[in-house]
Amino acid sequence: MTTVAMEEAQHSLPQLIDVVAHGEHVLITRDQVPVAELVPVNRAAPKPTFGSAKGLIKSSEDFDAPLDDFREYME
Repeated sequence: MTTVAMEEAQHSLPQLIDVVAHGEHVLITRDQVPVAELVPVNRAAPKPTFGSAKGLIKSSEDFDAPLDDFREYME
Protein backbone atom coordinates (compact mmCIF):
# COMPACT_ATOMS: atom_id res chain seq x y z
CA MET A 1 0.00 0.00 0.00
CA THR A 2 1.26 3.44 -0.92
CA THR A 3 0.82 6.31 1.53
CA VAL A 4 0.84 9.94 0.40
CA ALA A 5 0.13 13.27 2.07
CA MET A 6 -2.95 15.24 1.01
CA GLU A 7 -0.84 17.99 -0.58
CA GLU A 8 1.07 15.48 -2.69
CA ALA A 9 -2.13 13.69 -3.68
CA GLN A 10 -3.63 16.95 -4.96
CA HIS A 11 -0.70 17.45 -7.33
CA SER A 12 -0.25 13.85 -8.45
CA LEU A 13 -3.77 12.46 -8.74
CA PRO A 14 -3.33 11.13 -12.32
CA GLN A 15 -0.25 9.16 -11.25
CA LEU A 16 -2.04 7.83 -8.17
CA ILE A 17 -4.95 6.69 -10.35
CA ASP A 18 -2.47 4.76 -12.49
CA VAL A 19 -1.11 3.07 -9.36
CA VAL A 20 -4.63 2.13 -8.26
CA ALA A 21 -5.51 0.89 -11.75
CA HIS A 22 -2.73 -1.68 -11.37
CA GLY A 23 -4.36 -3.07 -8.23
CA GLU A 24 -2.56 -1.22 -5.46
CA HIS A 25 -4.27 0.71 -2.65
CA VAL A 26 -3.28 4.31 -1.93
CA LEU A 27 -3.75 5.79 1.54
CA ILE A 28 -4.08 9.59 1.72
CA THR A 29 -3.15 11.30 4.97
CA ARG A 30 -3.61 14.77 6.42
CA ASP A 31 -1.13 15.68 9.16
CA GLN A 32 -0.08 12.00 9.16
CA VAL A 33 -3.64 10.88 9.96
CA PRO A 34 -5.33 8.62 7.37
CA VAL A 35 -8.33 10.39 5.83
CA ALA A 36 -9.02 8.53 2.57
CA GLU A 37 -8.09 5.43 0.65
CA LEU A 38 -8.07 4.95 -3.11
CA VAL A 39 -8.87 1.36 -4.04
CA PRO A 40 -9.40 -0.39 -7.37
CA VAL A 41 -12.96 -0.90 -8.52
CA ASN A 42 -14.01 -4.52 -8.20
CA ARG A 43 -15.43 -5.44 -11.58
CA ALA A 44 -16.48 -8.95 -10.73
CA ALA A 45 -19.09 -10.45 -12.98
CA PRO A 46 -22.54 -10.44 -11.45
CA LYS A 47 -23.63 -13.79 -10.07
CA PRO A 48 -26.39 -15.46 -12.05
CA THR A 49 -29.74 -15.62 -10.35
CA PHE A 50 -31.67 -18.85 -10.01
CA GLY A 51 -33.98 -19.35 -12.97
CA SER A 52 -32.48 -16.59 -15.11
CA ALA A 53 -31.93 -18.98 -18.05
CA LYS A 54 -35.39 -20.52 -17.89
CA GLY A 55 -36.64 -21.29 -21.38
CA LEU A 56 -33.23 -20.76 -23.00
CA ILE A 57 -32.04 -24.36 -22.75
CA LYS A 58 -33.98 -27.22 -24.25
CA SER A 59 -33.19 -30.93 -24.15
CA SER A 60 -34.63 -33.65 -26.33
CA GLU A 61 -37.21 -36.10 -25.04
CA ASP A 62 -34.72 -38.99 -25.34
CA PHE A 63 -31.90 -37.12 -23.57
CA ASP A 64 -31.19 -39.94 -21.12
CA ALA A 65 -31.74 -42.79 -23.59
CA PRO A 66 -28.70 -44.98 -24.38
CA LEU A 67 -26.68 -43.81 -27.38
CA ASP A 68 -26.53 -46.14 -30.37
CA ASP A 69 -22.77 -45.57 -30.67
CA PHE A 70 -22.21 -47.08 -27.21
CA ARG A 71 -24.61 -49.99 -27.50
CA GLU A 72 -21.83 -52.58 -28.00
CA TYR A 73 -20.02 -51.37 -24.84
CA MET A 74 -23.17 -51.68 -22.78
CA GLU A 75 -23.80 -55.32 -23.68
